[in-house]
Amino acid sequence: MTANTPASFEAALSELETIVATMEGGQLPLKESLAAYQRGAELLQHCQSALKDAQQQVQVLEKGVLKCFEAEVPEGDES
Repeated sequence: MTANTPASFEAALSELETIVATMEGGQLPLKESLAAYQRGAELLQHCQSALKDAQQQVQVLEKGVLKCFEAEVPEGDES
């Protein structure tokens, strides 16, 4: 993990929310706004990647655990 890589999804999301709030304030000079935008794009990519990984893990779990089943029909009740 590099110095710029967030420790977790939650840390990335929190930092991204802070950046958005700061930029919405409109008080950043242009150079700082561009740097904040770039950092925000990096954080967004990190969050999207983390969500995609989580989604893939859920799909793997579902395939291993959730199976289609057929309702058992009691004998003599095959109507």
